Amino acid sequence: MKMKKFLAVMAVVSMTAAMAAGCGSSEEEGKAETTEASGETDASFDSANDISVTSREDGSGTRGAFIELLGIEEKDDEGNKIDNTTEEANITNSTSVMMSTVAGNEYAIGYISLGSLDDSVKAVKVDGAEATEDNIKDGSYKVARPFNIATKEDVSEVTQDFIDYILSEEGQEIVSDNGYISLDDVKPYAGSKPEGKIVIAGSSSISPVMEKLKEAYLKVNTSAEIEIQTSDSTTGMTSAIDGICDIGMASRELKDEEKEQLKATVIATDGIAVIVNKANPMDELTSDQIKEIYTGEVLAWDELN
Repeated sequence: MKMKKFLAVMAVVSMTAAMAAGCGSSEEEGKAETTEASGETDASFDSANDISVTSREDGSGTRGAFIELLGIEEKDDEGNKIDNTTEEANITNSTSVMMSTVAGNEYAIGYISLGSLDDSVKAVKVDGAEATEDNIKDGSYKVARPFNIATKEDVSEVTQDFIDYILSEEGQEIVSDNGYISLDDVKPYAGSKPEGKIVIAGSSSISPVMEKLKEAYLKVNTSAEIEIQTSDSTTGMTSAIDGICDIGMASRELKDEEKEQLKATVIATDGIAVIVNKANPMDELTSDQIKEIYTGEVLAWDELN
């Protein structure tokens, strides 16, 4: 009998312990779910760590527009433009590499075309405004630039027909559908659909939407052939000047020396999103703070005022 009582008591103790453990586990799981559902950032983020500044390569139209709009580029006494981007910056050579770099480093900051933004990173507000199409249109989000294509004065019939398609209602609908700001007062495409090949070269920021425009145009004009060579804005302009390509792409305004040799056409407006890692609690920066980060005046996240 004593043995039976002992076993019974041990069984009750075991059940009680199991229930307590299960309850504790449920509570912990509930806390984890609550934290995840609330969208809180990673508690391990240490704002005392150095900011990992990430920028684009020389020749990038996105870099050119970014440093100009944020005051990182300044003119010396002789009028020469000086890029004051910190020498400590990590340099990436494309939009996709920029995004993966920031997504993989919780202390990183970078910038990309708004049309390329996805949920792998977080876009911060700049001067209180979100990077959205409406805010760019009304001027509250000021970090924006034109998407230009550039050609020689005389172009082939098929090149002109494709440009006409880009600037048409159909082409501008593709621009808008892909997250960029389309042109106003456009008309339906009414081209002649000529035969021939077009070579397009330049900006990696424009390439994604240009691929979509190419795909749609080739369904309309099956006699055309289009090759897109992705590089950077400066290479695109140089290639157009040298006759290596028919159309150059530049995600910035053309330089004076480029304007002397090429005809520029704006095909869209694009915002530049300032991005951080999703674990970063920072949701907003001022233009001055971004400038201080990229010129190396501010080195750690907790130095931002």
